[in-house]
Amino acid sequence: MKRADFSLYDFVPAHLPELVDLWVESWRATMPAIDFEGRRAWFVDHLSALQSNGAQIVCAFDVASGAMAGFVTVDGKDGHVDQLTVRPAFWGAGAAEVLLREAKRRSPQHIQLEVNQGNLRAVRFYEKQGLFRDGESVNPRSGLKTWRYRWRAPLRS
Repeated sequence: MKRADFSLYDFVPAHLPELVDLWVESWRATMPAIDFEGRRAWFVDHLSALQSNGAQIVCAFDVASGAMAGFVTVDGKDGHVDQLTVRPAFWGAGAAEVLLREAKRRSPQHIQLEVNQGNLRAVRFYEKQGLFRDGESVNPRSGLKTWRYRWRAPLRS
């Protein structure tokens, strides 16, 4: 896909239906063996809990169509990125880069996240973006193995 232009907006409740649809669509394309449609209610509760604990949600909208292309959640206190999700129609168009850059801006010292080991597209993306792998874990919900990734701001001299 060719590169697109995106506008970033802080999440507002009116974004929720489109954001949840995007999350289901993206994960269904990434891991079709898991029933993400059946996890909608869990995801809505999860987003609410993230926000209650201080995470910010930022949505990227395609300038040309107005469609939500993706979103990222980032906790500015500890740099945790719980979600960075892009609609499949925008894979390769630059939305993920824009969202990751925004996460780094909102947590300028460091970010940390986990990615499913089988999600090779995401693994390649994070490594290309300068995140380093520093461990592994298991997703408690799916039982799938994950890699832990981190990014730290360069030291200034």
